[in-house]
Amino acid sequence: MEDGQDHPIAQGIQKTFPVFYIGATLFRGDLSIHIKKEGILVIGTLLRDDPALDFDYPIHISSVDDMDAKGRSADEDRFEMVYELFSIRKKHQVRVKARVSEQDCAIDSVTPIWKGANFLEREVYDMMGIKFNNHPELKRILLP
Repeated sequence: MEDGQDHPIAQGIQKTFPVFYIGATLFRGDLSIHIKKEGILVIGTLLRDDPALDFDYPIHISSVDDMDAKGRSADEDRFEMVYELFSIRKKHQVRVKARVSEQDCAIDSVTPIWKGANFLEREVYDMMGIKFNNHPELKRILLP
């Protein structure tokens, strides 16, 4: 994994929202932007509305449970939200990651930005228990 700080998308987010920006990595050419969870709505809106970026399609939204991860410090947040975004017109993609703690296991819903996030967030809620603030219909879809 290499440093992605010099990538133009990472630089744009860092410049526009430095308070929410944590860092960026590249893995096999794929960019991951690491942000504070409080910035998901403003950064998501920028990624969608900036004509140069035009991320109009959430490919996938998932989460990772790092409960037993080796090397994870006790004060590091347990969960990581992962947003895979794609621009149909620009033909590029980005991954946005935000940590969520076990104690405050919630993050803002991105359904106001991407309607297609609705069922993806509901699946994460159902499987991992992460709540999505202001989700239009946050209820289970897979498990009873």
